[in-house]
Amino acid sequence: MYKKHLGFILNLTAITFFVPGIILPMISLNMEMKANMAQSALSSTLVDKELSILATVNDLWQDDRLLVASLIFFFSVCVPVLKTTLLCFTYFIKHLEIEQKVLGWLNAIGKWSMADVFVVAIFLAILSTNHAETTNNQSFALFGFKLELLISSQTLSAAGQGFYYFTAYCLLSLLGTHLAQAGLKAHQLKMQSST
Repeated sequence: MYKKHLGFILNLTAITFFVPGIILPMISLNMEMKANMAQSALSSTLVDKELSILATVNDLWQDDRLLVASLIFFFSVCVPVLKTTLLCFTYFIKHLEIEQKVLGWLNAIGKWSMADVFVVAIFLAILSTNHAETTNNQSFALFGFKLELLISSQTLSAAGQGFYYFTAYCLLSLLGTHLAQAGLKAHQLKMQSST
């Protein structure tokens, strides 16, 4: 029975990490372009953004990328909230048959709830672009003078607080759900052995 209680506590703890995980910036992205010609230099910031999950969904929605925005919102916000709500429901219901059906259904959608982990993996892939630099050197003649033009861009990215909160949510939620299901199985075995 302790596994059921521990699973419930872990899921409640997970949801406290979930809220800042979707609100706080998950990644900061900075892209800068520099151009050098003769003794002159020009620098311009092309992108300087901090993105949270909700801000990303909002940006995608505003850009009319409705399918991608909907998928990220569904798998990263709706599924976790539904999963936690149902797990709390099974903890308080005290009806073995309903608890078994709900946990069975949660187990069936467990593969789909891994999509929130997939979102974290996407952000990790974005982080791998850190310090990606491109350089283009062009020579051209203007009024008989040979000029060198060096254009470079650099992309810097870093994980924000939201990334760590959301990762903690994913891990605690998976562990809590596993413990809740293990607690139910242990309870069922105890009931079968007593009859």
